[in-house]
Amino acid sequence: MEHRMRRATRGRVAAIATVGLMLATGFVAGAAPVQAADTNLVVNGGFEDGLTNWFVNNGNAADGAQLSATSDAYAGANAALVTSRTTTGSGPMQDLSGKVQAGQAYTLTARIKYENASGPATKQFFATMHYGGGTYTNLVSVTATKGQWAQFSGTFTIPTTQSVSTARLFFETPWTSTPSADPALHLMDFKLDDVSVVGAAPPAPASKTIEVVGKLPGEHNPLIGHKFGADGFGFVHDGRVYMYLTNDTQGYAPNPSTGVSPGINYGDINQITVISSEDLVNWTDHGEIQVAGPNGVAPFTANSWAPGITKKVVNGVEKFFLYYANGGGSSNVITGTSPLGPWTSERTSTLINGSTPGAEDVAWKFDPAPFVDDDGQPYLYFGGGPASTSMPPAERFNNPKNIRAIELADSMVSTEGTAAVVDAPVAFEAGHVFKRQGKYYFSYSSHFGGNDFGGNQQPLPGYPGGGQIGYMISDDPMSWPKETYAGVLFPNQSQFFGAGTGGNNHQSVFEFGGRYYFTYHAPTLNKRINGNTTQGYRSPHIQELTFNPDGTIQQVVGTYAGVEQVRDFDPYRVFEAETFGWSKGVATTKVDGSSAQFGGAAPNLVVRDIDNGDWTALSSVNFGDDGAQRLTARVRALAAGGQVRVRLDDVDGPVVGTVAVDTPVGQWAEVTAELEGVSGVHDVYFTYAGPAGVDLLEIDNWAFQAATVDLPVTVTASTRCVGGKAYVAVQARNDHDAPVGITLETPYGERSFAAVAPGANAYQSFNSRAASVPAGSATVRVTGAVDGRDVTTVRTAQHPAGTCGG
Repeated sequence: MEHRMRRATRGRVAAIATVGLMLATGFVAGAAPVQAADTNLVVNGGFEDGLTNWFVNNGNAADGAQLSATSDAYAGANAALVTSRTTTGSGPMQDLSGKVQAGQAYTLTARIKYENASGPATKQFFATMHYGGGTYTNLVSVTATKGQWAQFSGTFTIPTTQSVSTARLFFETPWTSTPSADPALHLMDFKLDDVSVVGAAPPAPASKTIEVVGKLPGEHNPLIGHKFGADGFGFVHDGRVYMYLTNDTQGYAPNPSTGVSPGINYGDINQITVISSEDLVNWTDHGEIQVAGPNGVAPFTANSWAPGITKKVVNGVEKFFLYYANGGGSSNVITGTSPLGPWTSERTSTLINGSTPGAEDVAWKFDPAPFVDDDGQPYLYFGGGPASTSMPPAERFNNPKNIRAIELADSMVSTEGTAAVVDAPVAFEAGHVFKRQGKYYFSYSSHFGGNDFGGNQQPLPGYPGGGQIGYMISDDPMSWPKETYAGVLFPNQSQFFGAGTGGNNHQSVFEFGGRYYFTYHAPTLNKRINGNTTQGYRSPHIQELTFNPDGTIQQVVGTYAGVEQVRDFDPYRVFEAETFGWSKGVATTKVDGSSAQFGGAAPNLVVRDIDNGDWTALSSVNFGDDGAQRLTARVRALAAGGQVRVRLDDVDGPVVGTVAVDTPVGQWAEVTAELEGVSGVHDVYFTYAGPAGVDLLEIDNWAFQAATVDLPVTVTASTRCVGGKAYVAVQARNDHDAPVGITLETPYGERSFAAVAPGANAYQSFNSRAASVPAGSATVRVTGAVDGRDVTTVRTAQHPAGTCGG
């Protein structure tokens, strides 16, 4: 019945569109002139690149077909062949989202042919647009004669009121509810070629670059100031904290004149943003994972909200499992070989949905949060939304029983058993579990009341208010009765950040370096852009989590100050330029190739949209007592005359080095600058200068080189005679204040000494096995540490010629 209703609506739209088509193509006198053609919006319409950019329409669950390339083309080498159709709408589809515009007119042409021996002599075909949900519009039709190529040719205008956030073009036969009753009439194979949709080119996308300083120097919240991110999930691996975020930036489109974006549209979000840090202040942007949508890792899902990640060894292999909400109706998981991917889907359907045992009464089967216990048993927590109407109003408000806990299989990609109720007081969403000192902690976001929760009800004493983070403590990860409620962990963020920052929240807890940290979000960056009227774009925050002696949590206070930097930044390595303590006016983008810092499995990003006056900065960079003498950067010049000025401690601080970006425009190259007076611990600012009004350059990575440091050593070499043979004797004295390794090398052999004490000697006499040796040299390699930095010093010592015997 639902399928029929959607198609009935579609039929009415189709009839209206047909009238519009007749007007546009001149069948009615006085038709308006067709809009001038500007560009073809269809990619690979002639199928010369095979099936690139084409897929089978999957707008309904029943849709299905086989799509392949065929040499029986109307023109060129290839066409598309569609076979094994299950519905009349099962045909070749291309996604035109972001290309077509409401109110614009377009010309559509294509060639189509069917040859089924048992098919009718003629058959009508439609070119149809699916605008999402149940909105389908037949754009252009043609009646084809069996065995002959027929041509679609017509224009259509998209109504000004039509949303085009989703716009997918496909080809089909006229709808019928039971096509399998006469497949020869309704489900014939057909071929498609030379598809074009010509019209106004899509407008240039609005710049998403945030030009204000959204994270103020000295402050550590929000974590990043160049993009948004919500529902942060903190995950620790190999000394780094990774944060997985709902990609709020995906729908951000500020008006070029006002700087104000339309409100956030969660339905458009199908990517997850990843950032990481080893010190909790300088964060590296790893870009976005295309999780859902037609080109996503899991194309059978449409959205990716509220990520949660964990790792587990499965069949001897360490894997990473990234869970996410597919809208409100289901949740899913993808699998990675590292915290940064690459990612694959081991499933072909969602992990949590209406068939999950024990989840039948959960309105929103989303916000999946994984937890792996010390014994290796994995669990998943999910759910939220309106309480069941079968409960009394007061219970719907105070104990809505809308969140669940379920065991995961060892594979981590399927569930086991029946989901248990988490009876969290005033619960709304965002369940999360962590373990400390043998106790399990469950935190969650509370609801705001209203009809979904029993109407105007009185909360029980001590229960959370609207939009707060409550928590529970249990001895069992599957048992969460209301008696385990322990209080409010975090009040609503608006209490700390003021007007425009309210709303619900989403949190996680992670342990790093022996301390516990609490993640949450707030529209603080949005507020700094637009003031107290925000549009729902959220930013990640972290505060330290502290505990009372009885294991209860001290209520968290949200601050812009954030957490302390847990270690100084190490500059003596290649590190990604998209690592920011603070920034102004820049953006990032993925480029081909792998990350110089994180390796071949990791995506590579660069800093872009760099204009005169923009800057990026790093917090607490430790150059050591001997300091840095050189900076190397991998850059791509976009205009002549660009410069990078290196400053210490302030955006207007003293310039200690200038990188002249004088490389050929458009080509990647390495550039260097000598540095002066760079030692100790400093904030480092890279300020960008050059011609106004143009993008100056892109930056891939940085590397500082330490000033040359030598280990003190005294080296001598001599010749001597023993038994008529000439020997070369080499001695090296360690003048350092700590043990060093010494290797003595000559043409006649070498010897290494692992730990030579201060003031001690390394000595070896090398036998030449000849009666004489010419003058030459010995090489001494000394390895040790200076100010915690590994240093190698190489010295040579000359020795005279030597002759032994008569």
